[in-house]
Amino acid sequence: MPKNTKVSDIMRTNVAFATLPGSRDEVHTLLKDKKVSGVPVLKDGKIVGIVSRANLLRNPEEEQLALLMTRNPIVVDPDVDITVAAKILLDNNIRRLPVVKDDNLLGIISVADIVASIAEMDISDHVGQYVNPTVVPVWTDTPLNVAARIMELAKSKAAPVIDSDLEVVGIITDRDIINASVIEDTVEMSDMSNGSDDDEWTWESMRDTMSIYYSVSRVKVPAIPVKDVMIADLVKAAYISGVSECALKMKRNKIDQIPIVNANQKFLGLLRDRNIMKAIIDQE
Repeated sequence: MPKNTKVSDIMRTNVAFATLPGSRDEVHTLLKDKKVSGVPVLKDGKIVGIVSRANLLRNPEEEQLALLMTRNPIVVDPDVDITVAAKILLDNNIRRLPVVKDDNLLGIISVADIVASIAEMDISDHVGQYVNPTVVPVWTDTPLNVAARIMELAKSKAAPVIDSDLEVVGIITDRDIINASVIEDTVEMSDMSNGSDDDEWTWESMRDTMSIYYSVSRVKVPAIPVKDVMIADLVKAAYISGVSECALKMKRNKIDQIPIVNANQKFLGLLRDRNIMKAIIDQE
């Protein structure tokens, strides 16, 4: 892949999308079936938002797509260089950009698409400078719903999984969490009293009460152990591995991160796909 590659050269034109009005359940199924982390939202053929796994996990009880999605998404022109797209993705901490021309959605470009291009650029710089050494690991027997909350608080889409010997034995990602999640419908009850706490003549036992039953639908992450859904067949790389070499591993294995290890296979940190994009920006 030569330098000065345009967004239109690598964008995907067969784009999965959701439409308004729409529901959370439709998006939940779409993300699972298409194996994507997010999709554009269209209304009357125009892009009005983006909805991702993170939107669903942050708002598990919200059912309306219009309230779940991120509105007024950042878009990119098909004729700009991919380094411009990489900067936008990094600066705004997002994973995908709708490609728009004259208000028409032409395609989408993601972090994975840019990393796939980097795999063909023969960049031999060591990946060590792009590794994130600060990660929040979870134990193999941590309940998945707890791990999901830990990752949410840490603002991380992936976490290494360690065993009782403190060895990294897997990776858990938001993709694994959403794939394991289900839509759960429950009926809950709320008691309402006609008495007032300010009325000193009203006995608690004599207050009129009214029970209201209402249905709640939510995205539920099961409490199964992380080890049941983690990626156990790890693709690793050395600290001195080349940028394009690691990008090629990500592309071939369709993964977003690679554990970086030393000569003794000790875990040093995670190489995220979004961080590897800095390599093409640094070479400008």
